This record gives sequence, C-alpha cells and structure tokens, in this order.
Amino acid sequence: MFNKLIIFVILNLVCFGSLYSQSCTTVIKGVVIDLHTNKPLESVSIFNIETEKSSFTDSLGQFEFRDFCTGNYHFLIRHLACESKELYLALTKDTSIIFTLEHSINLLGTVYVDGRAIEKTIKNVQTVKQSTIQDYSNESLSNILEQLPGVNTIKNGSGISKPIVNGLYGNRLLILNNGVPQSGQQWGSDHSPEIDPLVANTIKVVKGAGALEYMGANLGNVILIEPAKIRADPHLHGRTTFSYGSNGRASSLNLQLEQGGTFAWKINGTLKKSGDRSSPSYFLRNTGSDEANLALQVERNFNNKLFTEIYLSTFNTTLGVLRGSHVGNLTDLTEALSRQVPFFTEDSYSKTIDAPKQRVNHHLAKFRIKYFRSKSDWFDFTVAGQKNVRKEFDIRRGLRSEIPALSLYQYSFLSELKYQIEFEPQLTLKTGFQTNFTDNSNDSETGILPLIPDYRSVELGQYAILSKKYKSQTWELGIRNSYFVQNVATITRTIPKTIERFDNKFYNLNATAGWSYDYQNKLVTTLSTGYIKRNPAINELYSLGLHQGVSGIEEGTVDLNPEKSWKNTMAVKAIISKNITIESFAYYQRIADYIFLAPQNELQLTIRGAFPLFKYDQTDGRMYGVDAQTIVDIKERLSVKLAYSYLHGRDLSNNVPLIGMPSNNTSTSFDYIISKDFKWLGVRFDNLDVGVNHRYVFRQSNLLPFQDFTLPPPSYQLSSLKASTNLTYKTQKIRLLFRIENLFNVRFRDYLNRQRYFSDDLGRNIVMVFQSKF
Repeated sequence: MFNKLIIFVILNLVCFGSLYSQSCTTVIKGVVIDLHTNKPLESVSIFNIETEKSSFTDSLGQFEFRDFCTGNYHFLIRHLACESKELYLALTKDTSIIFTLEHSINLLGTVYVDGRAIEKTIKNVQTVKQSTIQDYSNESLSNILEQLPGVNTIKNGSGISKPIVNGLYGNRLLILNNGVPQSGQQWGSDHSPEIDPLVANTIKVVKGAGALEYMGANLGNVILIEPAKIRADPHLHGRTTFSYGSNGRASSLNLQLEQGGTFAWKINGTLKKSGDRSSPSYFLRNTGSDEANLALQVERNFNNKLFTEIYLSTFNTTLGVLRGSHVGNLTDLTEALSRQVPFFTEDSYSKTIDAPKQRVNHHLAKFRIKYFRSKSDWFDFTVAGQKNVRKEFDIRRGLRSEIPALSLYQYSFLSELKYQIEFEPQLTLKTGFQTNFTDNSNDSETGILPLIPDYRSVELGQYAILSKKYKSQTWELGIRNSYFVQNVATITRTIPKTIERFDNKFYNLNATAGWSYDYQNKLVTTLSTGYIKRNPAINELYSLGLHQGVSGIEEGTVDLNPEKSWKNTMAVKAIISKNITIESFAYYQRIADYIFLAPQNELQLTIRGAFPLFKYDQTDGRMYGVDAQTIVDIKERLSVKLAYSYLHGRDLSNNVPLIGMPSNNTSTSFDYIISKDFKWLGVRFDNLDVGVNHRYVFRQSNLLPFQDFTLPPPSYQLSSLKASTNLTYKTQKIRLLFRIENLFNVRFRDYLNRQRYFSDDLGRNIVMVFQSKF
C-alpha cells in the first residue's frame, strides 16, 4: 500500500511539473495579403477557436497573438466580402505566418497549386468556389456552373441538364472528374454529367485554346471538378449540408468527414429526392428525381517527395421525363407543339417516377502517384477505370414499361504519365503520354434495335507545352498528337437487317500558342490561338432510332469528316481601383465541317408513338462572342456585379444561322453586408448579408423559322433574392441561407430547353440551406 502511495505522489509531481514547465509565452505573428495583388489586407479577423482570442490586422496586414501555450490550435480567418478560411497550427515555438485571402469572385486567370508544385499558366480560367457550391447544394453541376458568364445549360426539362460553354457542349466539352476525363454516355443533350458537384472544392472552366494537356475530344473548353487535398489537421472534421426547395419539395443531404495526418482520408455522401416540379401555372408530371452518391479519397505522403492518392466514387440517379412530351399519334404531336398546357397534366403533386424515365449508374476508381525529384522536377502517374450503366425506359404496352428501351454498358480504362521540369528560372516544360480504352455495348434485354451501336475504341495521346516567363510577360507553345482506332458493329438500315462493321482510324495534330502580360497586378492581358481537330462521335455517325430522353428520332451520318477548329481568344482583367474590377473574354472560332443535329421539319409515327425527326449534318461554322463582368465594391459593404454574354453563330456554307446557340443575356446582382461581425447570446455572427439578382435573357433572334419545329420563345427576365449568415458557437460553425428563385413566378420558356416544345419552365422556388461544420 505504501509503495502504491509513493508511485501516486511521484506521478502527480511529474504531471504538475510538466504543466508548470509548459511554455505559455509563445508568440504568433503574421500578415494577411490579397492572393492576387499581394497587397496587405486591413481589418481581417483572426479568431482562435480553442481560447476564443481574437486579433485584427492593421494597415500593414499584420496581426499578433501573445501568451499562447504550445499545443494544437484552429484559427478562423475572416474578412468583409471574403470567404472565411480555417488554419490548423501545431504550435511548438514562436511562429510567423503569411496567409492569403481571395477577393475576386470569378477570375479569368489563375494560379494552380498542387502539392509542392506551383504551375503558372496562361489558360483563361473561371472558378466556382466551394462556398458557392455549398450554397447551391440542391442544384446539379450544370446549374451551378450557370453562375459564370459565358456558361449556359442545355436542358431536357427541369432535372436534366448539361453545361454549354461559348456555344459548345457534349462531345466538344471535356469534363475532368478529379483529373480523370469523364467517360459515359455524354453524347445526348439529355445526358447530365454523372458527377456529384458536392465532392468538389472548386469547379473551374478553362476557356480558349490552351487546354492541350487534357485528354479527350474538345475544342478548347474544359471543366475541372477538383476535390481539395485533405488538410494536414490530424483531428476528425466534418460538414453536414441540408437543403430544401419548395418547387418539387426537393430535399438534399450531404455529409463529409475527413481526417488528416500521415494517412489521410475523406468520405463524402449525398442523397437527393424530388417530386414533380411545377411551372407557374401547373405541375410538370413525372419530373421527379432520386440520387445517391458516395466518394472516398485516401492520401499518403512519403518523405515529402512521394505523394499517393486513391479515389473511389459512385453516382446513381433516376430521372423522370415529362409525360406530356410523349404522345401517341401525329395529330396529338402537332397539337402538343402548340399547346399552352402539356398533355397528361394533373392538378396534384406526386413523387412517383414512372416511364418515361432514365436510370444511370457511374462508378470511378483512380490511383495516382506523384514523385518530386526536386521542387521543379516531378513525375505524375495516374491509372483509372470507369463503369457507366445507362437505362432509358419508355411507355410500353403490355406492362413492359419496366423493361428498358435502351440499355448501355460502358467500361473505360485510362493511364497517364506526366512530367514537368523547370530548366532554368521561369522556363518550364510539361509533357505527357496518355492512353484510353473504351468498350461500349448494348444489353439485348430491350428487345429493340439499339440507338447506339456496340463499339470499342483506343485513344493514344502525347503532348508537350513549353512556357517562358520574362519579367511581366509569359509565352507558351503547345502541341498534341492523338491517334484513334474505333471498331464499330452496327445494324443496317435496310431490310433484311444484318450486322455491318466499321474500322475507323483518325490522326489529329493540334497546336496552340499564347502570350500574357501582367502590368503590376493591375492589368492582365492574355492572347491565345490554336488549331484543334475533333473526330465525329459514335452517335453522330451511327445513331438510328428513338432517343427517348429528348422525345425525338435521331439519325447519324456515316461519312462525316472530323471537325477542324481555329480559335482565337483575348482576355483582359483590369483592377481600376481597390473597389472596381473589370474582366472580359472575347473569342472568335472557325470550325470547318462543324457537326450539328438538324431538325428535319418532319414528324414520324412509330409503334412507340409520334416524334420529330433530327439528323446529324455538317457545315462550315463560325462563332464569336464576348463574356464581360464588372465588380464594384461600394464602401466595403455593398458589392455590385454586372455581367453580359454575347454569342453569334453562323452556318457559312448555307448562309444561315447556326442552330442550338445560347441566347444573349445580362445579369445584375447586389450584395449588401448588414453586419460584418458581432456577438449575441454567446453566438458569433459573421457576414450577415442580403442579395438581389436580376437576369435578362434575350430572344434568340438569330434563327430562321424553317430551322426548328417551333419559333424561339420570347425574351424573359428572372429575379432572385437571398439572405445568409455564418454563425460560430464555441467550436461549432453553422451557415444559414434563404433564397427565392424566380421571385415573381414568371412564366417563360428557354430556347436551350428541349422541353420548351411542350411546357413552360420552372416557377417560383423557395430554397433553404443549413450547413454545420465541426
């Protein structure tokens, strides 16, 4: 007993001594600067969560904390009109910190940061930040991107959409999901990208001709879905986001957990559910949707030189197609194209999803290893596999509607090796070799001749990009060569039906050049030019039959030539003063043998109903336009943003307008911060603000009556209202947002919505978002 008492006393003395000797005189100093101007930021709040101590930066952007004990701390860095950021610090001694904050909402030029490598390029890039992604957690990827100038969506109803950038979409617009080219059935306008945007830290749109390093058929536009690297913080952190929308009674729940350290991991899961959406006057029957997604990210660093990553994701959705877009005979179809209210409209709300509908499953597995030989010399190797299952269900007789009318399986395998070296200061070479194998097949369970044939394809690609920076100027030259082999098995269009095989080979040589001038971080001008070639896609060559998702019959053309594009761009960003920023992006693009889906002014009756006929055709096309944006900060609390997008497309061979081009549009938004930072009942409120947005979409007047089944809809304007705030209670961080879309319940139809033939677009939608971080 005595021995135990002696041991107890010794242990207490040791513990007391260690506590007494713990250093609580540690000093933390730092400076906060603007990410893009490198100028100090005044009145930035730095708040320590553990001790609830606060500090504010002075006119030089400097701050200081004294009398801290050694240990682990979390800091919140907040500034008026900036996105709040969090810093984890393992404090062992006096420490100095340099922290950057970003003021600009959308940037046409940016700097990429990946591990230890910093890559400066002259790509024209616009960015959607994580805060915006979370605020629009109820929306699809395409609708989130529509917040950017020059980005529109082509839709098939309320829940099915895909992005369109400067008039290009589908096979011409490459989407990279965490660095992997998204491989699926992206050929249809009704095929939404099978990506959960809530996995992303940022979503970037790369415009222009400077995207040679990305594999895939594109004409200079790329969308990057980029999850964030897992933070070094060894503690478990998470985020829960719940949103509810009144239109469709749509709910969304997202949960993210992550833990850093030597072996870091992150898991992200999303559930979404919606019933019938509604126009201002009636319910849109059978337009509900279900969605369930999961992503796992694992990272491991070795010796600060070797970085490895495993990324797994699964995306699963069921999407209803407007019932009134499917009719049984030619008389009804003719009437449906002119009706104010669609056929089969009901007065009651329903969450049931019946045929016609789509069911899509997409799975991705990626392994990446990055090795740094030095700070300016590294290898990056990636292998990835994808599986895409797409089933479309039509209204079929004899209780057969649950048998898919289209059933496609696609497997793809990617390998990529990149190498970058800086030969001398500011002279960098990037090069890479890529392979991609795709196997696409139809399931015979449909009992219907397939719309898309079975095929296999192999793509081999190499690229090299040389960039040189001298003082305020940067030059860049790039070249890519690609080789494609396609083996296709189609069914003949004549009777008797037989199998016809095609072996296609394509070789493409693409090149770009660019120049950028940066005048004291106040005026940045970027010029680029490039020649890019694109092969005709499988659907453009061999489609034959009913495309259920867009309620139309589509026919391919087997002798299409590759598209040849010459694109020139100019981007300017000018910081007029600390309160005024102007950005513009102008482009001119000539596309020889431009491929498009042309309405045939013909309605066809089949055993599955009556549908309009579309055929793929080719012409010489020209597109030019400008995206412009001005941001004005008034007295630090009021921010005004003006944006305008103009696009003109012309069919040069036939001297008529190009069809399918987005309408010109303008938008104006006002954001006012009511209160910057205050505390009430033990809760700290941060950036309590309100905002108003107005968007005007012009009528698509650049179209002739005979080019479509109906005239383009008239112009329309929509208004929205939002209010939001951030709350901090001890270690709990909460964000609340309230938003009203189509505030005045305007009745409208959009030219890029294929279901404008049959119904009005969405009416008022009241959205509430609740987010909690820990």
